[in-house]
Amino acid sequence: MAKGSGVDVGTSASKWIAGELKGSTFVVHSFVLADNEDGSLGGGWAALSGEKLGGVRVGLNGRDLNVRYTRVPRLPDWQLRRLMRFETDEIGGQSEAEVASDFNVLPELPEIEGEDVVLLALARETLLAEHQDGLKHAGGKLEAFTPNALGLYNAFLRYGVIEEETVLLADLGHENLNVVLVRGADLVFARNLSGGSRLFDKAIAERFGIDEARARAYKIGEGTLDTGRPFKDPNQEKAARALAGPAGQILSLLQSAVVFAKSQVKISSLKLDRVLLCGGGARLAGLSAYLSRGMSVPVELFDPFRVVDLSKLDPESAERLEAHKLEAVTALGLATTAADPDAYGIEILPAKVKKSRQFLGGTLFLIGAAALAVAFLGLRAWRYQSDLSTLEVERARLEREFQRVERTNRETKRLLEENETLAQRANELFALAGAGEQVARLLDTLERDLPADFWIATVSLDWQSDPDLGVQRGAERPIVRVRGQSREGTDSPALLFQDFVAALKKRMPEARTKERMGESDFTIDLCMLGEPAAAPAAEGAR
Repeated sequence: MAKGSGVDVGTSASKWIAGELKGSTFVVHSFVLADNEDGSLGGGWAALSGEKLGGVRVGLNGRDLNVRYTRVPRLPDWQLRRLMRFETDEIGGQSEAEVASDFNVLPELPEIEGEDVVLLALARETLLAEHQDGLKHAGGKLEAFTPNALGLYNAFLRYGVIEEETVLLADLGHENLNVVLVRGADLVFARNLSGGSRLFDKAIAERFGIDEARARAYKIGEGTLDTGRPFKDPNQEKAARALAGPAGQILSLLQSAVVFAKSQVKISSLKLDRVLLCGGGARLAGLSAYLSRGMSVPVELFDPFRVVDLSKLDPESAERLEAHKLEAVTALGLATTAADPDAYGIEILPAKVKKSRQFLGGTLFLIGAAALAVAFLGLRAWRYQSDLSTLEVERARLEREFQRVERTNRETKRLLEENETLAQRANELFALAGAGEQVARLLDTLERDLPADFWIATVSLDWQSDPDLGVQRGAERPIVRVRGQSREGTDSPALLFQDFVAALKKRMPEARTKERMGESDFTIDLCMLGEPAAAPAAEGAR
């Protein structure tokens, strides 16, 4: 079990999540969302004072954070460190400001042969010092600084649905927009941009001549970008038209981020498949549909907490997290990064902290280790000299034993490899047979129970993973996807769809399903070959 704690200090609110990894599950122990009264870093940290923060991973954002991409030949680690240190010094000299940095290599890109793309993150020491002062007064201890965008990436990597597609993640905060491009499970691009949900607040404030606080409250309660439905009153319609301008700015930022990513990592063929939104600004009604029309790809809200264990939270904190889970995504990613030593990370440390840790973890350790080694070797030398001949005899015996065991080991490995091959073939045959059965039974159910005003557009069968269907990554199974529509004007299509799904589950009780019903279209994913769903508890059982 590894514990982790992450803090995301925003200009509107500060978010803190702490918990621990148990296997593949993150268990949340603490959650705090506190309003930032004055919008400053100091105000954000002051909002967390009184909490037992402990050691935390702190997210970085804003203009004083710079994320760059550099293509380099594949180098040994020591040469790469030297190259990045040289680039950091050069950038610091150009800006006439002290900067701290860290880097990591992006996953190997198939379009680039013989080169690596290095993500280099630089932050002004003044920004880090301001965070450290706030953290100290809030009673916490710094573990490391990490760009918020990478916290967002790690949240998706551990809690998102990973498929072979290119996904744009966007955390729409109050004044900042963090974007991440992911292809499959691989990070392609991460960046922080200026521009957030405050653009909407300003637009409403200017339209109605009110302050931003009232405008924000109105946006949360009544604001919408859905102009295709009747408005409650003329004010809501005026607000909707005022919100269209900032929504266009957000759309342009996302589109330009994709274009900029292509130019930075030199992948002109990159094609976006879908967009996932989080952050407080993503809650605006109609925003997902507006962005989907503008970007010509599906746009959905990203909710990683559906696979996070919240059982350790007190009821009040759990309720608050449920209400603000979109704002808490990045803090969850930062906490996960801190808890998982294998997570993709950037760890920026102030110069003083880095030197102190290098001394404690390196120089001081080596001095102590050398002294202990000299004392230990001197003691052992005189004690073992008389046993030398005995050890030589024992060595010869062990060598013979090793040769015998090695022969047995080679034979065992051969048998294990043969067994693995046979098991894999049996597994494939099982899945192929099951695929035909589940398609046949599904088609029979469609013929028997599909409502008269519904029709099927496509039925497809693909080998893939989907944890919701009990099919884990690495153990792909045939999954059937049915897409269809209802006739325009059909009465209560949602109820008809629910009845059909119930009939489907009754006819195929061993299958797991995942269904979605839109206004007139529907999708059903089904698999009989994954892990069986837990049986419902008997009535009255305890």
